[in-house]
Amino acid sequence: MRIICAACLLAALLSPIQARAGGAAPPMVQSLCQTCHGVDGVAVVPGAANLSGQQKEYLREQLRAFRSGSRQNPQMSVIAKSLTDDDIEKLSEWYASVKVTVEMPK
Repeated sequence: MRIICAACLLAALLSPIQARAGGAAPPMVQSLCQTCHGVDGVAVVPGAANLSGQQKEYLREQLRAFRSGSRQNPQMSVIAKSLTDDDIEKLSEWYASVKVTVEMPK
């Protein structure tokens, strides 16, 4: 657990404050999400999901599920309980707006 906390702190200190999609991330992303998911939605902690490029509707439903308790995760269940509907909407829009480039294996 100490290693995860140290990794989260290090990631928060080293993460950029703007995503590759351009523009400033919402304050909630900068204060909570970037520690594990990165401002750009590319996970910086093992076991955290990559969020960039996900569909807005999918992200919104998953955050609502964490908040309601119908989906469980030790970290996300606690964090999501504090999110308002507006927070969830803004977070979903932000991470869905980050463009992902896919390269097929050769």
